[in-house]
Amino acid sequence: MDALSTGLQMALGWQALIAVAAGSVIGVIFGAIPGLTFSMALALLLPFTFGMEATPAIALLMGIYIGGMTGGSVSAILIGIPGTPSAAATVFDGHPMARKGEASVALGGAVIASVFGGVFSLVVMVLLLEQVASFAIKFGPVEIFALVLFGLSTICGLGERSMVRGLVAGVLGLMLVIVGLDPIDGVARLTFGNVDLQQGVNLLVGMIGLFAVPQVIETFLEHGRVKAPRMATDVRASLPSWRQLKRRFGLMMRCSGIGTVIGAIPGTGGPIAAFLAYDHARRFDSKPESFGKGELSGVLAPESANNAVTGGTMIPLLSLGIPGDPATAVILGGMVLHGLAPGPQLFKTNLPAIYAIYIAIVISYIVTLVVQIWGIRWFVRVMSVPAHVMSLVIMVMCVLGSYAIRNSIFDVYLMAIMGLIGYVLKRLSIPVAPVVLGLVLGGTLENTYRTALILNEGSYQGFLDSTVALVFFALTLLMIGGQVWSSRRKGAAAAAVQA
Repeated sequence: MDALSTGLQMALGWQALIAVAAGSVIGVIFGAIPGLTFSMALALLLPFTFGMEATPAIALLMGIYIGGMTGGSVSAILIGIPGTPSAAATVFDGHPMARKGEASVALGGAVIASVFGGVFSLVVMVLLLEQVASFAIKFGPVEIFALVLFGLSTICGLGERSMVRGLVAGVLGLMLVIVGLDPIDGVARLTFGNVDLQQGVNLLVGMIGLFAVPQVIETFLEHGRVKAPRMATDVRASLPSWRQLKRRFGLMMRCSGIGTVIGAIPGTGGPIAAFLAYDHARRFDSKPESFGKGELSGVLAPESANNAVTGGTMIPLLSLGIPGDPATAVILGGMVLHGLAPGPQLFKTNLPAIYAIYIAIVISYIVTLVVQIWGIRWFVRVMSVPAHVMSLVIMVMCVLGSYAIRNSIFDVYLMAIMGLIGYVLKRLSIPVAPVVLGLVLGGTLENTYRTALILNEGSYQGFLDSTVALVFFALTLLMIGGQVWSSRRKGAAAAAVQA
């Protein structure tokens, strides 16, 4: 109890409270603007913590991390561009809800689900930290490869009306990942002698192009020829009703569990959790055909999962000193700089600091909830802007965001090319979601597969010796088999209707 009371005093000091509140607001802003990721915000503000005490410094970094993860849904819902890779799955139903005049409901649902997932993962972290950490540490390259392969099997389900088109789009996404220097051997692949292509296709650049540019092109092609749909100008903060949330409470619990487990496994992260949760929600919903058209569950599921990752990533970070993604790597650096080296010894020598971090996470979610709920009435004003004017603003944001990621003008050209590819795919009725999923998971899939083979001296025996990997391989086969069966059943039903 002495450690807990000391931790409370540390976390509730005025410096720590100001730091966590400022960090949360900064995180929301960086997360909401495409191209300005919260990982960038963490890296930029880390030097400012050098002159701060340990507790306010870590509180600032945690606030940025949590606010940034939550803020990515704002641009995903309002303009159809995910502010962070973790918000990519939120676009599929969040933006259609906004176009139907339900922007405030989608935004409110997203932030409620985000806070729910974050608090859920925090409770799991506090109660089961040692057990989850001991399970997560068993995930080596073989197990992560099997997990990511299972995630990729959802491509079949993202094909909407045609499973074949979904597979084509997924393979295209995997092919784009190959472009650039080989991550292990350093050999140039599919660069065609172009030096700029050696840096590869950045995930954020690809997503900005695929989501934003086709929408802008269509807006300008239709301007003056097609009467623009009347957007809702009601700026009240219309949150999801208690009945809507209660009916989806079990879904948020399950998706939060998915996010916590995925976050606890180093090398995975929010995008994987969000896509797995989205596919889970769609697959087990009574009306799966409503997904992609503005279904609230399609917002709650990925937002619960990607924010549950925040607590999950803290489990290996605090207990073992292993960061799960670039953001937690920066937080690890900040902790070490302030004399808080994560690991089992930290729980013995500085338990109050651990409690202070827990409390800072809770405060950050409270601040984020208040900021975003208060901001909804201002956020939704975006929907009242004429479509052609908003398209110009979106293009400026796309150019600036693409350039800011790596300070490369080539990324701006690459964003435009990806946008044209996205527009062609849309005209051919090929879904973009599998392309994004391939971009998200392709790099991890290749790296873990090749690393596993190197560690096993080229033998596949390591894949067969892992019980966890075999379970995921079996789930992958079941997923693919279920999709094939479902596709054939739909085809037979369609043929019977036509007959």
